[in-house]
Amino acid sequence: MPNPILIVILIFYLAFTAVGAQASLLLPKTIKVDRAALTAEPPCDPKISPAWREAQVIDGVKIEASPGCNPDNPAWIAAAVKGTNNISMDTLMKTGLSPDTIIKTDDLDGDGDPDRIIIKLEVMELNGKSPDFPGILPTFDIAPGVQPGAWVFAPKTSGMSTENFESVRANPLLRLPAPVIRVEQGDIVQIILENTHYFPHSIHLHGVDHPFTHKEHGGNDGVPQTSEIELMPGERRVYEFQARQPGTMFYHCHVQTHTHLSMGLAGMIIVEENRPNNWLQTLNIGGGHVRHPSVAIREKFDQEYDLHYHAMDKELGDIIKKYNDPRLIARDMNQRYDITDSTEDYYTINGLSFPYSLRESLIIVKPDQKIKLRLLNSGGETIAIHTHGHHATITHYDGVEHNPVAQIMRDVFDMAPAQRLDLTLDTTNDGKHSYGEGDWLIHDHREKGITTNGMAEGGSMSSIVYTSYLGEDGLPKTSHFGIDLSNYFTQEFWQRRVPIWQDLDEVASLGSPAGQIISMDITTQNYLLNALYGLVAGLLIYFIFAKREYFKQCAMAAISRVRSDKGSKQS
Repeated sequence: MPNPILIVILIFYLAFTAVGAQASLLLPKTIKVDRAALTAEPPCDPKISPAWREAQVIDGVKIEASPGCNPDNPAWIAAAVKGTNNISMDTLMKTGLSPDTIIKTDDLDGDGDPDRIIIKLEVMELNGKSPDFPGILPTFDIAPGVQPGAWVFAPKTSGMSTENFESVRANPLLRLPAPVIRVEQGDIVQIILENTHYFPHSIHLHGVDHPFTHKEHGGNDGVPQTSEIELMPGERRVYEFQARQPGTMFYHCHVQTHTHLSMGLAGMIIVEENRPNNWLQTLNIGGGHVRHPSVAIREKFDQEYDLHYHAMDKELGDIIKKYNDPRLIARDMNQRYDITDSTEDYYTINGLSFPYSLRESLIIVKPDQKIKLRLLNSGGETIAIHTHGHHATITHYDGVEHNPVAQIMRDVFDMAPAQRLDLTLDTTNDGKHSYGEGDWLIHDHREKGITTNGMAEGGSMSSIVYTSYLGEDGLPKTSHFGIDLSNYFTQEFWQRRVPIWQDLDEVASLGSPAGQIISMDITTQNYLLNALYGLVAGLLIYFIFAKREYFKQCAMAAISRVRSDKGSKQS
């Protein structure tokens, strides 16, 4: 049997060896991520024609220049201004829109512009399952490789849901968010919803001046519990109103609003002030820049931007990526999903997150301009939009003009869910309106608002960028500050595989360590060491009590030996 004393000594040795090893552990070598092995994307979408950025005239429609990286298709803008019934066949074919998507007729007040507007919308799915394809179809990335499940109101198209037969990427018309609808005071507007989806849906005209009932089908408010029956798959419904009050409004699905709105079924409705010969850009599909502003806007502003902020829950969106059976989706979404336990994971501006938001949603300005900004928060939480380097003025709340005497100038704008704000951004460099030229961030000042599925920097970040700070490709010039945005345009970064700061020094001190590293915080280390000390103490006490007779005999023998030695010395 081993000597107990030797066992105790061995345990003490191992304990102190472990402590010493922890204290003297050498860090592993840094391994740099090979950029050549990353799935890098060009900062600008190569499928977007650079010619789209230029000022041009299509079918008599003047379209302003949009120097950003990914401008909207000018043919869309021409169709939105004239109506798909009033443009050439060549232009119509370039849009991909159905010939009856936007019908404009009847100058009822004789002021030179159409007053009867018909808009046809469909309900489409992005990043969902299909019985005809094993993967996700059609795909829509809000950031590189980030594909949340979503539903959208989309303008009626004449083609497929994908770009072509060989692609799984969504038709450019099928995207987040729902298109901005822009009409004029006095217009008689019909929004026709064709439910091409497998779920019931509706349209609620939130803040829009509209009657409760409709002469054809009864309900006109879009709320199943009060005004109408849900629009079932394959059905169509007309929502009609005559706009009387100008302002920035909101439309969304009101069927199981807590899920359908969060899935993306929401967009802006803007009623412009009445002016003669006022042909409006009735649909704004995509990047936010209004390239054919209204007559009223041109009187006061140099540019106009629509900024739609939206947030989505990954857990909710993943339901449609899991099943292609509507019954199972309905079960999980309507019965098992609990919004009170949910969290929002994806934060977008005009349907995209950083860095894709730099492609479309830049607010591109020059000194001494006045810019009209229309903001909508269709997410489930209050946001706080911060305009770096600028103080903007709130002119309208929820579509209603604020008292001019009490209009507030600030640089952080709180927006509750469903709230709309109209802002005037003045780029005069006077230390109050603007601090001068630059690439100024505009973002949600909540920390999670600048993340994408928990990764930063992401979310609804964009920029107020002056043309002197804009590169030829339409992206902000950041290279002269030593900043490399290419990391963000890789799928691996959003998969948490790219150290963001690895190239800040020659040794890549903030790169990835080699090997499998198991790291512990100091608290955990102390807990484990205390447990080891307790084990040693416990074993020592055990041996003392278990071998007490042995220790007693040893002690008596030692005492006898001492006495014997003492007696020998005395004699």
